[in-house]
Amino acid sequence: MKSKYFLLLAAAGLASMSTSAQETYQDTKLMENELNGTARYVGMGGAMEALGADLSTMQSNPAGIGLFRKSQFAISGGILSQSGDNAKKDKGLDFKGDATNASFDQVGFVWASRTGRNSWLNLGFNYHKSRNFDQILSTSGKLNNASLNKLSAAKYANGLAEKGSMAWNAVDDSYAKFLANDKGGMTYYNATSYAFGQHEYGYIGEYDFNVSGNINDRVFLGATFGLHDVNYRGNKLYAENDATGALSDNYEQLKIDGTGFDVKFGAIFRPIAESPFRIGLYVNTPVFYDLTMRGAYDLTFYPANNGSETGNSSDYDYKVYTPWKFGVSLGNTFGNNLAMGITYEYQKYGAIDNRINDGNTYYDDWTGSYYSDSNSDDAMNNDTELNLKSVHLLKVGLEYKPIPQMAIRVGYNYMSPQFNDNAYRDGSLQSPGVGYATSADYTNWKATNRFTCGIGFTLDKFFADIAYQYSSTKGDFYPFMSYYPSSKEDETYSNIADASKVSVNRNQLLFTIGYRF
Repeated sequence: MKSKYFLLLAAAGLASMSTSAQETYQDTKLMENELNGTARYVGMGGAMEALGADLSTMQSNPAGIGLFRKSQFAISGGILSQSGDNAKKDKGLDFKGDATNASFDQVGFVWASRTGRNSWLNLGFNYHKSRNFDQILSTSGKLNNASLNKLSAAKYANGLAEKGSMAWNAVDDSYAKFLANDKGGMTYYNATSYAFGQHEYGYIGEYDFNVSGNINDRVFLGATFGLHDVNYRGNKLYAENDATGALSDNYEQLKIDGTGFDVKFGAIFRPIAESPFRIGLYVNTPVFYDLTMRGAYDLTFYPANNGSETGNSSDYDYKVYTPWKFGVSLGNTFGNNLAMGITYEYQKYGAIDNRINDGNTYYDDWTGSYYSDSNSDDAMNNDTELNLKSVHLLKVGLEYKPIPQMAIRVGYNYMSPQFNDNAYRDGSLQSPGVGYATSADYTNWKATNRFTCGIGFTLDKFFADIAYQYSSTKGDFYPFMSYYPSSKEDETYSNIADASKVSVNRNQLLFTIGYRF
């Protein structure tokens, strides 16, 4: 973990802002790189961006819809379950959350119409759950004379509590109410251990509208307009204690709601007329999110067994623009019983644009609604670029039909880590993303591995598919950022928090039923 020294940064102009931007670790919740859709798509690991002819390719390579030769309707749902030690509520904390939940994952159709001897114009709509937030994370660890309230005391000593400072937030202010002393400073309590529990739930729903077609059955082109609906909920409880009897319970409730839109373009080529081999290329614009965050924070503090409680809340609007996404895919069929696909996607997470609404509101005649103009939050965007990597996603899949009425599928995904090894949630930034924060913890998630399999059956015009997906991601959890003093005079505030190893293992069982006409 990199060394961090607090800097006294000017807060001119920030004090008057009534709205806020997002922050780096919250941004990653908006990235939609989960594998979900129809059971056929999931069973093949999502590696169908060149093979096409599946409703779920609308969400990545729109040209895949151009390969349909019959109209189709499909609907999907299933069960998502989390396993592993970090999904157990056994850390002495009382927080709600179920490790197993039902999920409605997809519904859509494509209307295929012939426009010429070898030409088709297809129209489609598909809804899918691009991000499922259902997750429990629980952990605990030792604190060797470090504590969350000591971090607030260090910020106080370095002048970050000055009026108008965006580096001073609800957590710091709550501790200051108890620990500010008459000498113009803050006392603090060294902790010996902590326990943490978090329950996240909700989803991002994506509504895609597609138009696609082909030229001489050799070149397939498509475009998709997507609407994204964000519904995030999170509850977390953090507790720490020390040998003197001091104990603090920090409880956060967080809601993120809003909408976004993007446009996707794609193409599939058959370079050799006599061969079914295909090359797929696609590009997705940023998702332009307009969001509202509501955070509530409660602190119960028990110094020397004398309990006190206080709370704060924040409510603000902001915008986040995700990075562009690029993909290339290869696909081939062998006879009538074997299909193989491979897809590579690239997205530069460090290019996420956190934006602050500037307070100017405009009326849009075309949509009949009001919108707020915004500008980039340079401080948080620099932090995002330092802490987040470019993410590489590899998908491979295979489908085999032993008989025409049955298909067997397998797939695999590898998604590279999104965080740098020394990334941390910087609580000293002069950014609204820090000033309106109601928690201090963060997790540096590592690579994600997904293994899938499935089976499908066709009966005349009807079809039914089943898929299973197992995904696993490990990470390093930190209760708060570490503070490394910059001088001997400041060593009293040395506050080093070590990582706790965590993991999220998810099991998904997905069912699709459909009709071709």
